[in-house]
Amino acid sequence: MRRLAAAEAEQGAQYAAAALHAQGISQGQRVAIDLPRIPDPRACADQHASLIKLVLGMLRTGVVPVLVNPLLADRERAFVVTDSDPVLLISNDEQVARLLEDRSTIGVELSPHLIARPMHYTSGTTGTPKGVWTGFLSSEQTAQWWADESELWEFDASDSTLVHGPLAHSGPLRFALLMLTAGGSVLLPGGFDPVRISQALASEQPTAAFVVPTHLQRLLDLPSLPPSPYRRIAHAGSTCPPELKRRIHQWAGLDQTWEFYGSSEGQFTSCSGREWEERPGTLGRARKGRRVFTDEGIIWCETPEYSAFEYWKDPGKTAAAWRDTAAGRAFTVGDLGRIDEDGYLFLDGRREDLIITGGVNVYPAQVEHVLLEYPGVADAAVFGVDDDRWGQRVCAAIVPAYDASDTSVTEISTFVDSLLAPFQRPKSYVFLEQLPRNVMGKVLRSELRSSLNAG
Repeated sequence: MRRLAAAEAEQGAQYAAAALHAQGISQGQRVAIDLPRIPDPRACADQHASLIKLVLGMLRTGVVPVLVNPLLADRERAFVVTDSDPVLLISNDEQVARLLEDRSTIGVELSPHLIARPMHYTSGTTGTPKGVWTGFLSSEQTAQWWADESELWEFDASDSTLVHGPLAHSGPLRFALLMLTAGGSVLLPGGFDPVRISQALASEQPTAAFVVPTHLQRLLDLPSLPPSPYRRIAHAGSTCPPELKRRIHQWAGLDQTWEFYGSSEGQFTSCSGREWEERPGTLGRARKGRRVFTDEGIIWCETPEYSAFEYWKDPGKTAAAWRDTAAGRAFTVGDLGRIDEDGYLFLDGRREDLIITGGVNVYPAQVEHVLLEYPGVADAAVFGVDDDRWGQRVCAAIVPAYDASDTSVTEISTFVDSLLAPFQRPKSYVFLEQLPRNVMGKVLRSELRSSLNAG
């Protein structure tokens, strides 16, 4: 287990800022970080510590990091790098080591605040990832955004956070950065392994963590899990089944467990375990400084100016996500829900056709594009079905080409597995003569779920 203390992170951030400054990289410019995945936990933990130092140096000088998820397929990673137009690509650990070398920091001043935000890519409904861009905000506005996050979680120098998920995801990275700026430390296990995490709970006594429900499901399924050491544990990313939710509350405590509803674009609500037990199924009420409302069932969030965002290179998608209100502006990610008389939000449906598996978003269009590249597939549709372990699992309905009646699951899965990230790969297949569609030609995914159950 690698512990990254605030003092070590501060020094690394200073060196990284000096190195980037020497290369002429300045505030507002983007630097893509596309590091290889390292299987060995110890080496992976060291890589993650170096990555955090590098990102911290960028954010405190206004440089915008674009973090590429190493679990993505090569061509999707390449798309993110190319699309983000970086002034620098960091693609190996040797580059990172050189940026963190001990050097003079004269002439380079780190802001006491984080004055930039990472650029994260969120999968688009068309199958093309879109960058969530906030680089048009001023340094003061961005510092306000980070201060708002810090106020919510109330970390201090006595705290430590145990990283569960990939640092390329906004939640785990945000918790790590907030912890270090508060003077606390970050515990890096080098990838999620329930046994290793369980051991760290007992030996390291972390006080905070950001997780997805799948992490907690796997931990609570262990034959012996130590008592929760957490003062604050937050989960998000996918629906948490009621049975699992109650097990989490019993283990971690009602006042220590928090769920929040949001996305890479922005945050809507937060909910304590106690609030959930009083109103099972709720995602809580609007966060401070925000107003959540629905219009024709679509959830909107009126948000402070410092929470504004754009979709990178997509003004049309940006315009569709925002609307003017009497008090300012509100955004939506297209989710459906309802709000009770006390202001508590309940989710009725995620973005159209979205599959959330293990806390990771998978859009059917992305997987369908790959399936249709296989010559033995004439038509394909991807859908999610409920799964106790993953929340949902990815499934595919296949219509074989007329001259490929002997196309097998093994052949198709071998093909798509080489082009998709593990979480995007279908775990179940069903073969049909044709896909069920309505009069407008839209695939009826509910019927596909029935077809899978019947098969």
